[in-house]
Amino acid sequence: MSTLDHVMEKDHMALEARARNIRPLGSRIEHLARHSPARLTLLVFAFIILIITSLLLMPFAKAGPGGASLIEALFTATSAVCVTGLTIVDTATYWTGFGHAVIAIGVQIGGLGVMTLASILGLAVSRHIGLTQRLLAASERKSELGNIGGLLKAVVLVSILAELLIALALFPSIMVREETFLAALGQSIFMALSTFNNAGFVITDAALASFVGNWAVSLPIILGTMVGAIGFPVILNISQNPGSPRRWSLHTKLTLVTYFSIWVLAVAMIGALEWNGSFSNLSTNERLLATLVQGTTPRSSGLSTVDISTMSEGTWFVMDALMFIGAGPASTGGGIKVTTFAVLVLAIIAEARGDRDTEAFGKRIPADVLRLAISATFIGALLVGIATLTILNLSGLPLSRVLFEAISAFATVGLSTGITADLPSSAHAILIILMYLGRVGTMTFAAALALRSRRRVIRMPEDRPIIG
Repeated sequence: MSTLDHVMEKDHMALEARARNIRPLGSRIEHLARHSPARLTLLVFAFIILIITSLLLMPFAKAGPGGASLIEALFTATSAVCVTGLTIVDTATYWTGFGHAVIAIGVQIGGLGVMTLASILGLAVSRHIGLTQRLLAASERKSELGNIGGLLKAVVLVSILAELLIALALFPSIMVREETFLAALGQSIFMALSTFNNAGFVITDAALASFVGNWAVSLPIILGTMVGAIGFPVILNISQNPGSPRRWSLHTKLTLVTYFSIWVLAVAMIGALEWNGSFSNLSTNERLLATLVQGTTPRSSGLSTVDISTMSEGTWFVMDALMFIGAGPASTGGGIKVTTFAVLVLAIIAEARGDRDTEAFGKRIPADVLRLAISATFIGALLVGIATLTILNLSGLPLSRVLFEAISAFATVGLSTGITADLPSSAHAILIILMYLGRVGTMTFAAALALRSRRRVIRMPEDRPIIG
């Protein structure tokens, strides 16, 4: 065989090998979903953010001459898709109707994506870890977790139904303040999407300050925020077992008890701190309603009927804690999640009592769940700490304001003390990264760790370092 023939044969073999390795797009996605769901989540969210950014860069997306800058479009797109609500421009006046529609689409896709992808990750993790257990205890578990298609349908149905009810509840109050039916309808739908998806965006004039004493607006915001924040697995579990709390899963019980216990504590603390402070110029009815709203929305939605910048630093500190804890897993809210916080508290209580196991509602919580909770909390605190330190050096602003902003971005809440727009572009870039990592980072990090769970035949000898 000549040298030329040999080279041609090698090239032909290389082309054949490459052709075998090339997979259709659908096959690649399926491969990622099966073998690396965490990586798929990161890629999907990044791709959606880029699409929304490109749409917001169009000249007709911005009100007035010219188009939005790249940082303005990217920041707004990230905030929308990550259902955060932080903004560096005024959403109501800076963007046109097309821009508002793009933001609403980003919020809807982001909200659905969070619940869907988080639920799929949960299925992947459960199936991976539980395989051996199911083989060993097949008689105890007769049902499968369900297919992804059915899961998608359930998530979409719940979301659309909840958003429709919120929009109908808000429409009469918004219609009174708007000149046309279509304008009121558009704002009602936008607010419903923002509320259920815990997005924090508002396109009404003067934000929500004019509704501070309006129960017809504030109550749907409170209830809509809660429904979106408790998480789809909880909603599904309750709907499958209506009126039968005993049949609810440990996850559902732990989420509901922790979420509402913290809510009661938050309402009491914010009311006590601000009743004669930033709420002092309000009527009794307005004070009560503002307290309920502000005790609810720092957990996830970021909607506010009062100016956060007028509150005391003590209240900001309380809100820092609320935002960091966040909402339920596989919900539209962020933070380290209430179940993570609950597991840590239960572990502390068990240690204080001298109990060997961490238990709740008659169930024992595995040690690997505790390790995941510790890991997620530490990673979250580390991200917030690095971002806060960096923004402090870039802006020179007080620690209390910068820390509030960093936690709000990480927890995808969207509340602000009013410094977001005034930060330099480099700080905006940090907040963009923080929103992205806060939205998908902890979720995918937990899934990635869980999927790496493995059994070891040989274990190292035990020894105890001194703690405390």
